[in-house]
Amino acid sequence: MNFQNTLQYAQELDKEDPLRSYRKEFLFPKVNGKKVIYFTGNSLGLQPKKAKEYVDEVMTDWAELAVEGHFQGKKAWWDYHERFSAKLAPIVGAKPEEVTVMNTLTVNLHLLMVSFYRPTSKRFKIIMEEKAFPSDQYMIASQVRFHGLDPKEVIVEVKKREGEHHFRTEDILQMIEEVGEECALVLMGGVNYYNGQVLDMKTITKAGKEIGAFVGWDLAHAAGNIELKLHDWGVDFAAWCSYKYMNSGPGNASGCFIHEQYHNRKDIPRLEGWWGHNKERRFLMEPEFQPEPTAHAWQISNAPILALAPYLASLELFEEVEMPALIQKRDKIVAYLEFILQEVAKEVGGDFEIITPKERGTQLSVFLHGQGKDLFNYLMKNGVITDWREPNVIRLAPAPFYCSFEDIYEFGQVLKGYFGKE
Repeated sequence: MNFQNTLQYAQELDKEDPLRSYRKEFLFPKVNGKKVIYFTGNSLGLQPKKAKEYVDEVMTDWAELAVEGHFQGKKAWWDYHERFSAKLAPIVGAKPEEVTVMNTLTVNLHLLMVSFYRPTSKRFKIIMEEKAFPSDQYMIASQVRFHGLDPKEVIVEVKKREGEHHFRTEDILQMIEEVGEECALVLMGGVNYYNGQVLDMKTITKAGKEIGAFVGWDLAHAAGNIELKLHDWGVDFAAWCSYKYMNSGPGNASGCFIHEQYHNRKDIPRLEGWWGHNKERRFLMEPEFQPEPTAHAWQISNAPILALAPYLASLELFEEVEMPALIQKRDKIVAYLEFILQEVAKEVGGDFEIITPKERGTQLSVFLHGQGKDLFNYLMKNGVITDWREPNVIRLAPAPFYCSFEDIYEFGQVLKGYFGKE
């Protein structure tokens, strides 16, 4: 497109935006009495206005029904989590029975590794990306040690090439081929948290399966952001948090995908609990575990209803809009952000290197050559909420649900203002 760096042009783009009305469905913080420009939906999404209504509904049922809210509430608590499967399935490209919601992200990855990392003397290695999000590094290393193995001998990291900021698919595939029959598990982040790169999950999954390994994905930065087809790609398992692009609230519940081929399999171990037991017999208090015939079999404890309520409110917005419309706006607004960055760099003589490749979602990661954290602090003080990562990267993620094209233009003006003050 032939973009323009003018307020009028940005406002015209907003008028043409079919999702423009959804901006009003979210609550914005204010700086200096003005709504912020919010570019950190990749860290914590804004609060949907519906969220409080849904939490209040649970609180009212608790007040008026107490324990009977489990069965008699407006949305009964005992099967509250089941409402998520059909809503999440199209977001992650799954069948409803392959999706459940429970715990938090790293907890779920630990639980899923119980099922899908079962090392033997011949097949024991794990392939992951270098400098994965620290929680994944800690989680995988601790799982390896739990099995009495040495992470240095087990974990194989795919590295970026010298002088490059992104991973090459061919390097990942080569590593999978080289590790071969020693590989028990390929577990990577579907969208890299640092550079915003979307990995070729379909191709990598196929390669991992061809050598006989399980393949799982951490979709923290992918769910609600990019197109996913977990079932069709043959992914074994995946987990994601809900508080980034899915706007469920800080530290909220995680979603899980377990491919249907592993349901009702007695040879698949898992840590079990009451809420994964056959729903129809759950309250008979039987001593022998009978798993639910779906991904719900991986549930352990009854769901945290107050936490799930805002997640459900947000998912109803996703159900209205659907991922194709979000992705269409995402591509356009991120392209406009890239254009504005380039235009400002020309005007101020700045060196802004976008390290996010074209395989991307909502996030652009920008190296600020010659600039320090002062620029980040300036943006924050002037109402642009963004994210700083050492040593000198700013991550910008204009979520299509609530960011406008005018936001992008105004960001450019604030950015110019920083250089104008020197």
